[in-house]
Amino acid sequence: MTFTRSLLIAIAAMFLMLTGCRRNSPEADFWQWFQKNEASLFDFERDQRAVFDRLSAEMHKVDPSLTFEFGPKQGGQREFVISADGVRAAFPRVVSLASSAPPLPRWKIIKFRPRREPADIQFHGVTVKAQSVSVEIHPDGEKAALTVLIPGYSASQRQTFGGIAFLFLDQALGEFDVETHVGNVDVRAPLPDDSNAIPLEALPRAFDAAVLKR
Repeated sequence: MTFTRSLLIAIAAMFLMLTGCRRNSPEADFWQWFQKNEASLFDFERDQRAVFDRLSAEMHKVDPSLTFEFGPKQGGQREFVISADGVRAAFPRVVSLASSAPPLPRWKIIKFRPRREPADIQFHGVTVKAQSVSVEIHPDGEKAALTVLIPGYSASQRQTFGGIAFLFLDQALGEFDVETHVGNVDVRAPLPDDSNAIPLEALPRAFDAAVLKR
């Protein structure tokens, strides 16, 4: 087949047009935006609401379920936590977004909400102290089922206490383990014969031991 000069020029022009129109991935676009706005993000306290609104909007371009947390400034760095907000379908986006981050010396990028020392929770008008909560661990196939024992639990506020229980588990075990290694979760008031219950602060080690046995 013989190509004329004009045809070759047309093919080359079409190739350049197609490659020139090729878009970055949503992850790449996000990190470009992040780098442009790094100063305001690092010092977000100066205009927290506006900064958080813009950041949320940019993360939702990657996936509507994505959310974030910032850690305090420590040694000239901040933690930037990328979370799926407990939505399993968005877990791959958390991984791809975190993995595609460029070098950012002032930031520590963390996939999923990490384990933290449990703190008291106030939710829908109910306050529960972390030290008052205990947990039972039960086999549940490849996972571990949990019964969260909360003093003052009321069946009439089942949804509120259920939300509090998951917030405590999220603190103690981290987002990834709660969504991937926790099976059924029950919530109730403690009983005198709950001899197998352990304090919430002891849950991470006991949970890891239970899951690793499977």
